[in-house]
Amino acid sequence: MSCVSALIVVRLEAATGHVYVLARFSYRGGDPYAVQVEFLDGANVLARWHFDRQMLAEGLHRPVGEGDVAFRPEKDAGRDELRVHLLARSTDRQEDAVVFVDAGALRGFLHETYAVIAVGEESLDLDRLLEEFLPR
Repeated sequence: MSCVSALIVVRLEAATGHVYVLARFSYRGGDPYAVQVEFLDGANVLARWHFDRQMLAEGLHRPVGEGDVAFRPEKDAGRDELRVHLLARSTDRQEDAVVFVDAGALRGFLHETYAVIAVGEESLDLDRLLEEFLPR
């Protein structure tokens, strides 16, 4: 199964300013609709999110998403970025995070994913998926 990944430095907006964090974007042909993103602090994974590949690509051109994840293009002060708004809910609290990803780096990564599985060529093996979820 083919896989591509990219390490991209992202800007995390915080109450006191911004912090730069390393993010690992990964795509596997076995899960053709999803891009996994791990936000890293050295070898430690701070958070892991799964994004819809098509939404991620569309977010570079127009606002998309609602609920837990929303994307929109941001162009100002010479920057071309994707704004990612994340909402994490737990039983006792709700937290927001806003991350900015360099649009050029993201486009390069997405281009590599299309070499693995082109847009419109995605498919799922439903029999295998059901085997994973159903008890034996």
